[in-house]
Amino acid sequence: TKKRRNNGRSKHGRGHTRAVRCTNCSRCVPKDKAIKKFVIRNMVDAAAIRDISEASVYDSYGLPKMYAKLYYCVSCAIHSKIVRNRSKEDRRDRVPPPRFRPKEDRSSGQNKANS
Repeated sequence: TKKRRNNGRSKHGRGHTRAVRCTNCSRCVPKDKAIKKFVIRNMVDAAAIRDISEASVYDSYGLPKMYAKLYYCVSCAIHSKIVRNRSKEDRRDRVPPPRFRPKEDRSSGQNKANS
């Protein structure tokens, strides 16, 4: 009997995939088996954004962002609730979960289109 259709990996046809280190515990995990998460965060915390925008000379200064690709081993991803265990019937559901997209400012988008 098989628990998963892909044996917990996405390595179809490849003999070997390189190992990556888990962000949380530094365990070596095959790259195709690791749970991946791409995080985009503001470098400035929310409390300081208003202070910086008020003190800034530029009226529309885009704050720098931090881009990070996080890799988790299966046990850390379960422990930190990035993924959950699912029942046998639910495991057959291969539809990805709905994606969270941050709302973009409509006013800034209209200004760019007009100019």
